[in-house]
Amino acid sequence: MHELLTIGQLSTRSGVAPSALRYYERLGLIQAERTGGNQRRYARTELRRVAFIRISQQVGISLEEIREALESLPASRTPSAEDWARLSAAWRERLNEKIRLMTKLRDDLDGCIGCGCLSLRRCTLYNPDDSLSGEGPGARLMLPRPATDAAPTA
Repeated sequence: MHELLTIGQLSTRSGVAPSALRYYERLGLIQAERTGGNQRRYARTELRRVAFIRISQQVGISLEEIREALESLPASRTPSAEDWARLSAAWRERLNEKIRLMTKLRDDLDGCIGCGCLSLRRCTLYNPDDSLSGEGPGARLMLPRPATDAAPTA
């Protein structure tokens, strides 16, 4: 029989608070067996799922999307490398876009923070008199614009 972890052991090993683990279980992201005294016991394979949940959240994937992804993994066995690769392939383009946006933000901020910029016309963060509000919500100069929303060329 495989060794089961208590919620405290899973918390210590994963770095995730017991309250978060209970929440993940309530959402169906992880599963626990119950003892005769109704105490939670987790299979060691749940450590991988918790790690996947945490890193997915860190890159902006919603818990609902994480749940859907985890549901695609086999319930009858430990997920294989191929299972995880298939799951990650579905998010690859989205993650690449996040990487591109974060790189752009980092590179643009390198030139802004503490620069004493004298050319507010060039600044990608400056929006005098909220002039971009008519284009919609959000950071209009930083976020990519859909083709139908492209700025007119001068």
